[in-house]
Amino acid sequence: MKPLNPPLADWQGKTAWIVGASTGIGRATVLALLERGARVGVSARSGEALEELAVLHNDPARPPRVIVLPLDVRDAAAVAAAHAHLLVAAGAIDFVLYNAATYDALRADAFSLETMLAHQQVNYVGALNLLAAVLPGFVARNTGHVSITGSVAGFRGLPQSLAYGPTKAALANLAEVLYIDLHARGIGVSLVQPGFVDTPLTAKNDFRMPALITPAEAAQAMLDGWRKGAFEIHFPRRFTFWMKLMRLLPYRLYFPAVARFTGL
Repeated sequence: MKPLNPPLADWQGKTAWIVGASTGIGRATVLALLERGARVGVSARSGEALEELAVLHNDPARPPRVIVLPLDVRDAAAVAAAHAHLLVAAGAIDFVLYNAATYDALRADAFSLETMLAHQQVNYVGALNLLAAVLPGFVARNTGHVSITGSVAGFRGLPQSLAYGPTKAALANLAEVLYIDLHARGIGVSLVQPGFVDTPLTAKNDFRMPALITPAEAAQAMLDGWRKGAFEIHFPRRFTFWMKLMRLLPYRLYFPAVARFTGL
């Protein structure tokens, strides 16, 4: 089967920018890319965590392999400045991953506009700020790859996901449209759809998380997907397979099924 994207198999000498790199999936992906010879720009609000990565992987006698770019994704000017800094340091950017996210459980009977908008700004608007910075260069060169981390929480409505789920659903739609618009130019677009991964965000959950995997396992699944030229990269499949099936259920079956399986 023909891949939907140009396969990313050889990272040697490539420059990747991981936004949301300080913990969890983002940090594991940085480590995996470094192992494969990439140079990586790392961004998050926690500059200290990013500096730790740089200290561990940079050789003072050589050009840095980890380029630290602390920023708040809600600040478009800060994202643009980090992009400019990375271009100066690396010359060109081959790949970007938008992995920044916030998550707080929320239900409609405790509706909070502040919480809803906070999720929108980090999970969705932050992705737009990154696209505004990188897309002009990718389009001018007719090359590059944009990857966006969504979630199975964006597949369909789920309890406690009032703030988080809609932003992830929006990212999925965004990635689909980006693919339609950019594929003919040779620019790759991929959508990462994780199930439960052991990260600081999922640590907030007070329920059993089926098929929970480590960030390193998530990063490996992502690299496998990029190597195969996939558009959607979902994992672990023993969980996401059933979530995908639930997308096909009519509402009269879906709503009772969710209530039964979650108890909510």
